[in-house]
Amino acid sequence: MPDLVSAGAPRRVFCVLEHKHRSQAVADAVVAGRFPIQGVTIELGVEPDWLAASLPRDKEWRLEWSKFYYGLDLAAAAERTGAAVYATTWMRLVASWIERVPVEHDPSDVVGRRIQNWIYAWSRFAERFDLESAMPGFEARITGSLRAQIAHLRRHLTRERNHRTLELYALFVAALAMPALDAEGELLRFAVDALTENLIADVLPDGVQRERSTHYHHVVLRSFVGLRENARRFGIEVPATFDERLSRACEFALHCHRPDGAIPALSDSDSGSYLDLLELAGELLVRPDFTYVGTRSVSGTAPHTTCASFPDGGYFVERSGWGTSPRDIADERYLIFDCGALGDGGHGHYDALSVEIAAYGGPLVIDPGRYTYSDDPWPWRRWFKGTAAHNTVTVDRVDQTPYRRGRPGGPAAQAQLLQRFTAPGLDLLWGEATSPLYEVVHRRRIFFVAGEYWLIEDALEGARPHRYQLRFHLTPEQSHVTIVGSECGCRADTPRMSLVLAGGATPTVEPGWVSFDYGVKHAAPVVTFTADAIERTRLITLVSPRVRPAQPPPELRVRFEDRLAIADVIRTVDGAVHDRIVWAVDGAAAPIEGVEEAAFAVWTRRTIGGDIAGRVPLTAAARTDAARMSTGVQSEVR
Repeated sequence: MPDLVSAGAPRRVFCVLEHKHRSQAVADAVVAGRFPIQGVTIELGVEPDWLAASLPRDKEWRLEWSKFYYGLDLAAAAERTGAAVYATTWMRLVASWIERVPVEHDPSDVVGRRIQNWIYAWSRFAERFDLESAMPGFEARITGSLRAQIAHLRRHLTRERNHRTLELYALFVAALAMPALDAEGELLRFAVDALTENLIADVLPDGVQRERSTHYHHVVLRSFVGLRENARRFGIEVPATFDERLSRACEFALHCHRPDGAIPALSDSDSGSYLDLLELAGELLVRPDFTYVGTRSVSGTAPHTTCASFPDGGYFVERSGWGTSPRDIADERYLIFDCGALGDGGHGHYDALSVEIAAYGGPLVIDPGRYTYSDDPWPWRRWFKGTAAHNTVTVDRVDQTPYRRGRPGGPAAQAQLLQRFTAPGLDLLWGEATSPLYEVVHRRRIFFVAGEYWLIEDALEGARPHRYQLRFHLTPEQSHVTIVGSECGCRADTPRMSLVLAGGATPTVEPGWVSFDYGVKHAAPVVTFTADAIERTRLITLVSPRVRPAQPPPELRVRFEDRLAIADVIRTVDGAVHDRIVWAVDGAAAPIEGVEEAAFAVWTRRTIGGDIAGRVPLTAAARTDAARMSTGVQSEVR
């Protein structure tokens, strides 16, 4: 470190999100006293009134403002340009906060973020500028404030879940970066031990964080990977149990990422990429599969499984491959199935049996995300959290779980996986959902055929007539949707895919929204299939990605014989193929033509001339034991 660094400045520690806050535009705006946060820019000055300024109604804006993430953007701009104005701006902001805001004013998680961000920025500015000469007394003021904030945070740690993780990591960073504040090393030991306990308590045995939000899973993963990397750099020992559970959490991150490198925004989530965490974890944990996915197949070894199950978290993934064939890794097919309990706390959305689907470089059917935590203005929180904002079926326009802005106040919808079968060329997921608000049982069966397309069966059984609405939320760029009727059903075409429905339902295109980042929403179409005034129905949908917009649409015909459903799919992709998928609708093995033993489903591919090109049965041997669905189970290898 250069001689310029003051003895009072923190030592530089590894910052796991430094690369995400390098915006010159943000830095220049803050220098001018403008704060661009969550899609809203407000002019507040560089010595703002932290307590009485006029801010957006959504309190999350103020909380984010008080965390000082823009200090990292200012530090990056200073490193890039050498201009001292970025450092003096940051010091004026920090000094004004210390002068005006009581230590106990903000929630504990905000205090924790601010502690980290002040330390990160201060250490970087101190490497280049004489901060004490620029503002005499600054180091004593910020050190005193940090000491007070650290003490307050330790006294008011959140009891569990992601806020506790973030708060404990702030104590770890503070103890590591400013050893003068922890002369006996007690705070550092406490932080390492408590974070290990938190990791074991909050990351389920299958690797999914207990809130079951893809966003918060990766937010807490940052802290755990950050601890592991700082432990390596500073020679701190961590228990073996830490690495074991961290590996599990990274396995979910590996399979959760779509082929385009971003995560699906499930249950109070933004989208975004966390591949950098996987790349680093691959090095730390000696996991070449993490390295492979984190580097987008540049180095490492491809994961051994494409169809992964996380039964504790309730997520199940289908993927066509890892880019090891002529197909690029970004062009692989991908589906994630939400078939489990609402997450702990208030982040769970009412999305039982929902899916997100991707192919050819991006999502096709997408989860709209979270957008806001605020009910002011109404009704955006409810819309994004509600069942109709997900790729599943609503009954009588009712949410699966009674709406509350936060955690449920009473009984919630229940979902469980009934079966999973995996064989080369065919994967089957079958789940069930029930609601405390109606008697209808919803069962969804998903076939992933040849790594090319999906056939989705939605069976709904009620004791009285209902309105059933099956929705598929599309991405904003799929704004042009063509609805086509036929004697067998109907079809919705976009330039990127076809949704073909067999059966009697009315297709419409409704307005919807997608939010990739908190506070910012984009208009996007929703394809809705409605079946009215019936007790029970079976909706079967073909989801077929399109290689090119001019590709002929596929055909789907479905019939039923006794216990069997028989679906014929005709597609033209570099030549015509005729697929037949036959399955036992009751989920029990049944005799199926062409298969010697009873099967749960069979996929047969024929040429248009009628010759059999391949046949894959799903028999008992292909069944995945629900008690052994972790990604390390060799029986899941496709």
